[in-house]
Amino acid sequence: MRVIGTAGHVDHGKSTLIAALTGTHPDRLKEEQAREMTIELGFAWMTLPNGEEIGIVDVPGHRDFIENMLAGVGGIDATLFVIAADEGVMPQTKEHLAILNLLQIPAGLIALTKTDLASDPAWLDLIEADIRAAAAGTVLHDAPIVRVSARTQTGLDELVARLETLFENKPARPDLNRPRLPIDRVFTMSGFGTIVTGTLSDGHLSTGDEIEILPKGLRGRIRGLQTHKKREDTAVPGSRTAVNISGIDTEQIRRGDVLAQPGQYLPSRRLDAHLRLLKDVSSPIRHGQEVKFFIGASETLGTLRLLGTDAIQPGQEGWIQLELRNPVVAVRGDRYILRRPSPGETLGGGVIVDHAPKGRHKRFDGSVLESLEALAQGSPADVLFEAAMAMNVAPIREMIRQSRLEETKAKAAFKELLETGKLMILENGEPAITSDLLAVSLPRWNALRDRALTLIETYHQEHPLRRGIPREELKSRLKLTPRVFNALYKRLVAENLAAEQSSFVSKPGHEIRFDGQGQVKVRALMRRFEETPFSPPGMKECQAEAGDEVVSALIELGEFIAISPDVIFRKREYDFMLTEIRRAIEARGRISLAEVRDLFKTSRKYAQAFLEHLDAVGVTLREGDFRRLKK
Repeated sequence: MRVIGTAGHVDHGKSTLIAALTGTHPDRLKEEQAREMTIELGFAWMTLPNGEEIGIVDVPGHRDFIENMLAGVGGIDATLFVIAADEGVMPQTKEHLAILNLLQIPAGLIALTKTDLASDPAWLDLIEADIRAAAAGTVLHDAPIVRVSARTQTGLDELVARLETLFENKPARPDLNRPRLPIDRVFTMSGFGTIVTGTLSDGHLSTGDEIEILPKGLRGRIRGLQTHKKREDTAVPGSRTAVNISGIDTEQIRRGDVLAQPGQYLPSRRLDAHLRLLKDVSSPIRHGQEVKFFIGASETLGTLRLLGTDAIQPGQEGWIQLELRNPVVAVRGDRYILRRPSPGETLGGGVIVDHAPKGRHKRFDGSVLESLEALAQGSPADVLFEAAMAMNVAPIREMIRQSRLEETKAKAAFKELLETGKLMILENGEPAITSDLLAVSLPRWNALRDRALTLIETYHQEHPLRRGIPREELKSRLKLTPRVFNALYKRLVAENLAAEQSSFVSKPGHEIRFDGQGQVKVRALMRRFEETPFSPPGMKECQAEAGDEVVSALIELGEFIAISPDVIFRKREYDFMLTEIRRAIEARGRISLAEVRDLFKTSRKYAQAFLEHLDAVGVTLREGDFRRLKK
């Protein structure tokens, strides 16, 4: 299913021609019918002789309604460019042609209308020559010109035949399974409720689907679908579609909003784009200039940030970053139009190259310009690589989605990046473009790995008596999610860049070593433990004498074992006490706190702390005043 949009100067017969072709007059407003001038978008449809159905969007031609026209031409597959034989090429003819060229509409026909008012063949030949001159260098440079008259029906059969051949070698729009419908009309129908219309792209919609209206994030459900006033269970890419929505009122939706499936698109107020300025604009554009931005069916004000230059001259091209007043839904590859807010003038347009830039670019950073160039001109692998660079660590399928590559190209690009080592998979599993496995570009991995290793090394230098940096602290400093951190840690271990430990991260081979002063403190502390091995100094005493770092290091090394916040034993005494208590219980069947106290000639404090520790680690089980071994 295809959609054709009309274009051309006011009063050149666009709506009349559509009515003659389809039997439906696209002017639906009383004011339009009274003034015989299209103000709002109009819609009609027809079935070609080969059975293919086409939708037709009729746009205003008057300069006062040029912005309404822009809401209708964003999603068309071809244009029916209308020029009246009695007037020829006029101001809005040129402006509409410039817009179609900026949008790179892929196909078109030129209808030379009202030929009944200028029947002299020589005159018509002159008009056609003017048309060819105006269309030179545009998307319509070789478009067929068909002479027609809606009043006398002359040439209509030839025009229909030309429409039929227009799409013969043009592939249908791909179904990327990411439907979006830029809304160009919102209304209520009695008995149905909220209805929106637009041209569906990038995927299909089905009755019963949950949907989201962006940028507001409103959630609803599809009650019904119509294409050309016929009920459909599924709407396909490229079709003019009316969607009956439940759960959302018409007052909550406006033209320019986008209907999509939940979670598929994120609105943005910042876009990176390539801009071509029209050669006949009245003045250059400059950094910081305010513009009107048109994409899909939406418009909003925005501020231009020129990259690599302070101004773009008429007829020249350049890179821009747009800061928009209102969020829009856009993706890489979408085309847009810029107009001057006042006085109204079409400035130029181009293509979105990054719909989700990380932040405001440095305006004269060469690496930024190189990255944008790769996105705009690069191979599929280049495009996917730039998407991976922009996303850091992310699931493979999200990178593919960000790249906007169709499936065949995405698979080839993904395979190429893996084979060349430019893309790395961080988790175990079968890599595929639909996989949720985490992946990362090689430069991003190198940067993340080096930052992690630097943090580990710095921690070792700052805390030489600790086993390593706590995992949670390293994750926090790297600002990573648990999933990404775990993938990073496992990769570091696999590459022998980190030692595998439970709660700490360290370099392989890292050992706690005491310097000369530290060794003195350790020897002094050990003498204290030798003097009263079963009633040793408490934790706070040890820390006061040797320092927190030394005590923590001895615990890390296993020389000391902390059995409570204040009670610690040397490992040799701990092991001895554990063995003797086991032996006593095996001989007697149980043991009391007093018996443990007497066994080691210690105080109740130490005996109780040791028994409670054995309960906690599952060696013993308390039964009243006694302990027995836990089975």
